[in-house]
Amino acid sequence: MSLYLQPRQSGTAPTQYERKLAGAIEEVFGTGVHHLEGLVKGLNALGIHSPGGDAWTTDTFTDEIRRMGA
Repeated sequence: MSLYLQPRQSGTAPTQYERKLAGAIEEVFGTGVHHLEGLVKGLNALGIHSPGGDAWTTDTFTDEIRRMGA
């Protein structure tokens, strides 16, 4: 059994949107927030909007992360 995680190879580089969202998620986590509601609140406070341009909700965030991981 390997002690290392094997990265998922998607074959495509992350988009600018994906990099921006990932950076914002890391920024919120860096403040000590580690729960969904706080993450969503932090993204909205940073001005990072959902793909539709609206404020994030827990539902829109989980739907988007699910879509991105498919």
